[in-house]
Amino acid sequence: MRDARRFLPPAVLLGVLVAYAVVVPLLAGPTTVDFAATLRPPSLAHPFGTDHSGHDLFAWVARGLRVSLVIALGCAVVAVTVGVAVGALAASRGGLVDAVVMRVTDGVNALPHLLLGIVVVAFFPGSLVAVMASIAVTHWPQVARVVRAEMLAVRSSAYVDAAYLAGAGRLQVAREHLVPAATPQALVALVMLVPHAVWHEATLSFLGLGLPPDRASLGTLLEVARGDVLTGAWWTLAFPAAVLVLATVAVSGLGRAWQGAGHGA
Repeated sequence: MRDARRFLPPAVLLGVLVAYAVVVPLLAGPTTVDFAATLRPPSLAHPFGTDHSGHDLFAWVARGLRVSLVIALGCAVVAVTVGVAVGALAASRGGLVDAVVMRVTDGVNALPHLLLGIVVVAFFPGSLVAVMASIAVTHWPQVARVVRAEMLAVRSSAYVDAAYLAGAGRLQVAREHLVPAATPQALVALVMLVPHAVWHEATLSFLGLGLPPDRASLGTLLEVARGDVLTGAWWTLAFPAAVLVLATVAVSGLGRAWQGAGHGA
């Protein structure tokens, strides 16, 4: 019961945000430019106001949230998959393979994430795949280290030694013992990477290196809002930023609750 109460607030907030991101764009229909309704402040007709192109920000932010969540979830899945594979390789092989793999992992982890992301995206500007790759390629090392540590602890256990004595190979031991043992940590890493990926994508888009404006993410909306704020249209920045913060709080809270429950806290 205590664990259920811990999950409830972030789960409800995340559910509301996901419903907002899915339902509102469907009800709003195709987005249209209305220059007769540009930069209107929040009202009953436009709860979040409008931007410099006349877009209704209530619907436009919902579309941006949907894009940001899809990108973040995709990046987190790829990063965790690569991290688990690398960690499993290092832990199951050991010796020289472990040393080489972990030195490569440390080398990638030492590179500035934002700088590496900018380099990747610069080769394919406006590409959704490039944005996702730039985020995933900078976040798998942390997962690999956590997974390797968990697997090394399991590899030294008596039942793994018994499996080797019974004739099991490294691949079988990794598949049946090491990977299942690291799965809870990998799932926690997946949840915790989502808000980090949301902010990473938002930063790239804010710098003008993310998606084009017609495929708006929350970061793209923040980048476009920089000019509008100078004219006094504070709402063009405030509402996308607020939704971005709420999404981060919801997913991070869910991840912390899951991690706490896993440790019996």
